Amino acid sequence: MTAGEGETFDIELEENLLAKNRELADANRGRLDERGIKAFDVMGAIGSGKTSLIGALIEHLTNRRVGVLAGDLTTTIDADRLAKRGAVSIVQINTGKECHLDANVVAKGLDEVLQHDVDTIFIENVGNLICPAEFPLGSHARVVVVSVTEGPYMMRKHPYIFREARVAVVNKVDLAQVVNADLDQLRQDALAANPDLEVVGTDCLGGEGIPQVAAALGL
Repeated sequence: MTAGEGETFDIELEENLLAKNRELADANRGRLDERGIKAFDVMGAIGSGKTSLIGALIEHLTNRRVGVLAGDLTTTIDADRLAKRGAVSIVQINTGKECHLDANVVAKGLDEVLQHDVDTIFIENVGNLICPAEFPLGSHARVVVVSVTEGPYMMRKHPYIFREARVAVVNKVDLAQVVNADLDQLRQDALAANPDLEVVGTDCLGGEGIPQVAAALGL
């Protein structure tokens, strides 16, 4: 394949953008480490259960002071839901047409959430299994949430995001039999993408698996 006119420039621009994001992500991590705060970003498709997972973790972690950065294109729906779950501080980040958070907008969100007495921060990314993988945010670990209702091939079709994560959450296991999902196969698919993953099955609404997710994150 031959590069077309302007293609080399486009690649250089993308590389510069990703390099700048990594630089800003390192700065975010530095700010968190200076304060002894642990941060985790949660990625996954729309409807996978990211908000439900964060809400359940907030209620489970009764000994932690949790702040949240809630990413969404245009609404405050998820932030409003999490406000009822006991978070110390919630900052809404609306990205408009952008399909992911980046380290720059997270830095601005940290300016606000760090004004509060928090020791743990969850960052809910925009619902997407592609773009967030390329943009680290400075968190201490990344979590990917998939649900059994998304079909049997989600992990095989989107391996890159699992390679960036420490924990894969397979949510809605209570519906596995209804949708004929093979939980063992989903686990094998996740580990095929990243053998170092911790794979945890959850029913975030019912509470199943939440202590195991917290333990996998060292909380």
